[in-house]
Amino acid sequence: MRKKHDLFQLDPSQILVLGFLIVIMIGAILLNLPIASRNGQSVGFINAFFTATSAVCVTGLVVVDTGTHWTVFGQTIIILLIQVGGLGFMTMGTFIAFLFGKKITLKERLVMKEALSQFSMSGIVRFTKYILITTFIIESIGAILLSFKFIPRFGWIKGIAYGIFHAISAFCNAGFDLIGNFSSLTGYVDDILVNFVICTLIIGGGLGYTVILEMITKKRFSRFSLHSKMVLSSTIILIVVGVVAIFLLEYNNPDTLKNLSFKGKFISSMFQSVSPRTAGFNTLPIDKMTMASIFFIILLMFIGGSPAGTAGGIKTTTAGVLILTIISVIKGKDDTEIFNRRIAKELINRALAVIGIAMMIVIIMTILLSITEVGFEFIEILFEVVSAFGTVGLSMGITSKLTHIGKILIAVTMFAGRVGPLTIAVALAKKQKKEKACIRYPEDKVIVG
Repeated sequence: MRKKHDLFQLDPSQILVLGFLIVIMIGAILLNLPIASRNGQSVGFINAFFTATSAVCVTGLVVVDTGTHWTVFGQTIIILLIQVGGLGFMTMGTFIAFLFGKKITLKERLVMKEALSQFSMSGIVRFTKYILITTFIIESIGAILLSFKFIPRFGWIKGIAYGIFHAISAFCNAGFDLIGNFSSLTGYVDDILVNFVICTLIIGGGLGYTVILEMITKKRFSRFSLHSKMVLSSTIILIVVGVVAIFLLEYNNPDTLKNLSFKGKFISSMFQSVSPRTAGFNTLPIDKMTMASIFFIILLMFIGGSPAGTAGGIKTTTAGVLILTIISVIKGKDDTEIFNRRIAKELINRALAVIGIAMMIVIIMTILLSITEVGFEFIEILFEVVSAFGTVGLSMGITSKLTHIGKILIAVTMFAGRVGPLTIAVALAKKQKKEKACIRYPEDKVIVG
């Protein structure tokens, strides 16, 4: 018979999954209350659960308009869920422990290490303090800058509140907005300040805290770790390629860029290159973009941001390792190399596993939704699934029209995207100290390619 205390001896990865589930359920219960909706009626548990999942998983897909449906109470719950989901419930738990002077136990440090994708527990509490301080400083600066635009339009109290909400939503790569009528930031399509601040917050949250720390302390690129070099290089490449691709593909589209000035075209292209990296805001109507642009955005959403941050997707480093390995194979090299360093075979295997599992999740969910959701085009369903898995939040306008089954499937996909790849990476990252097998089967060959 299993001892009672064994129920609490959970693996760190299991604690992470359970923790996210508990936060989601608490959020769903609160959002389901009549006080959370402006019409004074419950939004329904499925819709509340979907919204809570989207907020905790920092996705941004919504079944009801955030700005017009929810009361101040409901909107406050949503932004708190976003903050907890973006930082991670263990980081927020640590923050509460700091406030009450509670000592962090060894078990909690182990879970923190896993949650923050760190290689060791050394300095993990100090690193968590740095994360909290950095997050609040960056979000505060973003809120102040955004308030300069929102206060003249909405008034002092509402303008400041909007500044805080959108700064947190952007840095946590959530994509929730309060503008209303599912319009996101399309009203600020060529506004330099709003676009610059939101893009900067999205990129900052997507880089990961490890990279931000090195940028502050080491300053010079040559002194950065290989991880930071890969993250920064891949981020710059993806943004530049994205700007050029969207600019060219949408240049003559009358529903997006054609009628904008050159400045507006460039700013919009930049924003739509940055936002699919798991943020979910949009200044251009996604459903009116060209099919080539939509497919390109799907690729950006699948890749996502970088590890140890607020972003989702398979991560830039994972995609980078895969591309570098392909290049090495083409060149006939035995090793995968970058910046005069060799990438370990186990990291390559891990990257292949994460990508393979991610593709299987996307394929299975796309097939299931194609069966349950009648009347939608395949590209709309695929876009929705990848957006959910990459915890992006962009949509071609079908989220609110999904059936209850469809909403549950998308919610599961969002949860898998936020927790699944993280848990997989954690499980694969653990150093196996088991004894080597006594028997090794003889090597043989199969035809590949």
